[in-house]
Amino acid sequence: MAADVHNRKVTWEIQNGSLAPVDNQRSESPTPGLVEGTEPGAGQENAMFVHTQSFEDLTADSEEAADRDGQTESTSELSHDISQLSTQEGDQSGEGLDAEPRQEGKPSRRVDEDDVTSETWRQRRKHVFVLSEAGKPIYSRYGTEEALSSTMGVMVALVCFVEAEKNVIKSIHADGYKVVFLRKSPLVLVGVARTRQSEQELSRELLYIYYQIVSLLTLTQLNHVFERKQNYDLRRLLVGSEHLTDNLLNLLDRDPGFLLCAVTCLPLPSSTRDVISSSLQAAKAKNLVFSILLAGNRLVSLVRKKDQYLHHIDLHLLFNLVNSSSSFREGEGWTPICLPKFNPAGFFHAHISYLESVSDLCLILVSTDREDFFNLSDCKRRFLERLRRRSAYITLQEALQAPVYSATQVGIPELRHFIYKSKSSGLYTSPELPVPYLAEEEQERLMGLYQYLHSRVHHPKRQLHSIYHCGERENLLAWVTSGFELYLCFSPLGTKALAMTAITKLLKWIRKEEDRLFILNPQTY
Repeated sequence: MAADVHNRKVTWEIQNGSLAPVDNQRSESPTPGLVEGTEPGAGQENAMFVHTQSFEDLTADSEEAADRDGQTESTSELSHDISQLSTQEGDQSGEGLDAEPRQEGKPSRRVDEDDVTSETWRQRRKHVFVLSEAGKPIYSRYGTEEALSSTMGVMVALVCFVEAEKNVIKSIHADGYKVVFLRKSPLVLVGVARTRQSEQELSRELLYIYYQIVSLLTLTQLNHVFERKQNYDLRRLLVGSEHLTDNLLNLLDRDPGFLLCAVTCLPLPSSTRDVISSSLQAAKAKNLVFSILLAGNRLVSLVRKKDQYLHHIDLHLLFNLVNSSSSFREGEGWTPICLPKFNPAGFFHAHISYLESVSDLCLILVSTDREDFFNLSDCKRRFLERLRRRSAYITLQEALQAPVYSATQVGIPELRHFIYKSKSSGLYTSPELPVPYLAEEEQERLMGLYQYLHSRVHHPKRQLHSIYHCGERENLLAWVTSGFELYLCFSPLGTKALAMTAITKLLKWIRKEEDRLFILNPQTY
C-alpha cells in the first residue's frame, strides 16, 4: 500500500554555509538555497526566460493578459518589425514546417489509426480532442476525427449547455476518469485521462496543444478564419502537422521539463559554454532576436536581444518543431514560426540547421525579417568559423558523446533518481534513468509518480512544501521552496530520515557542479 506524509509548514535549516557561492556576491541570506536567486543553479545575471514566480503563475486563467501587459515595454524595440510580420493565410504557402509545404487541402490520414469502437482505443490512458466551437473536429490523439465527430458533438454540446446557465464547465470526474475542458475561443480542447495527474496539470497540457496550433497559424489568422466561416474545417490549414501534435503529447508524458516549465542543459565546462555563447553573440544580425543552440532536447546556449525574453513554452515548441521534422537535417531550413507567449499575432522567421548532418547540434536563429535567410545563413557560417578556431568545438563534440551523469555520483545511499529545478534561472537537471526504469512503460510510471507529487505540492487550494510517498517499488520525496523544486526517488529500502538528510547533501553536490549543469552567465546582443 502506498502512503503519503506531507507537511505544509516546513522549516529549512542548513548547518553548513557551504551552499553559498564562494564569492558570496549573489546573496547575503543566512539560508542560502532557500531564497530565490541564491539557490544552486541560479543565474548570476539577468535570466534568459520570462520570469515566473511559480507553477501557478503559468497556469492561472489570466496568464495571457498578464504576460502581454508585462511585455509591452520589453518588446517596444521590435513592435514595428512585428507589426509588419504577416498573419494572412496566403503568406504561409510554400513555407511549411514539414518535409512538404503545408497547403490548404484535404485533411491527411495517419497510419495505424485505432478503431474507436475497439477495446484498445477505450483502454488508452489519455485522450486529447480538439474541436471548434461549432463542433467541427480538428484533432484526436487516437482514432480518426471523422469517426469521432458525434463524440465531439456531445462535448461541445456540454460546453454550450453549461454556458447557457451562465457557468463554465471545467471538468467531469467519473469511474476513475478525469474529463478536462479548456475553452480557448474559437477552439475547445478536451482531455480524457485515467492518470494521477491533477485537473490543473491536464489543463496545462491542453494549453500546450492550443499554443502548438497557434504557433502554426497565429491567433490573428485563427480568429479571422472562424469569423468568416464559423464551421470551417481547420484541418485544411493544419494538414501535415499532426505529427507535431503527436510528438508534443509524447513529450508531455515523458519529459520533466514540460512538467516543471523548465529546460535542461547539456553538461559542459563553463569555459566551453562561455566560448559558445560569445561566438553566438559575435555572429549577430540587425533583425536577429534569439540565437539558440540545441543538442537533442537539451539546451547548449541561448543568446537573446537585450530586453527580449523567451518563454519556456515558446522554447518547448521550438524543441518540438526541430525534433519532429527530419527535413532540417537535409539542409538549411527557413520557416515562419509564431511564438505565442511572446506575440501570438505575428510570425517570426526561423533559420534552422544542424551544424553537421550526423550531429544532434541544431542552431536556431530567430529573426523578425522574412527576407533575412541569407543574412542568418552568414551568421551561422561566422559562428562555425569562430567556434572551430577554438578547442571548444572539440569539447562540445565530446560532451555529446559522453553519457549523462548518474545518481550514484552524488554518493547518497538508495538514491535512484532526482529532478532539481532552479526557479530563478528556469533550468533543471536530472541524472540518467537507472536500470529499474529503462523500459518505456517503467519510465512513464516513474513520470506518473513525479506528476502525482507535483500535483500535490501545487494543489490550487492546499499547497504543500513537502510530501513523502511510500510505494511498493520506490519511495519518493518532493520538496519545494521559494528558490527551487526538488523531487527524489529512492529504492524501497530508503527511509524518510535518509531522504531528509539527502536534501542538504544533494544541494551541496549541485552547488559544486552548477557551473557544468546550468547556464549561469546568459549573454545578450
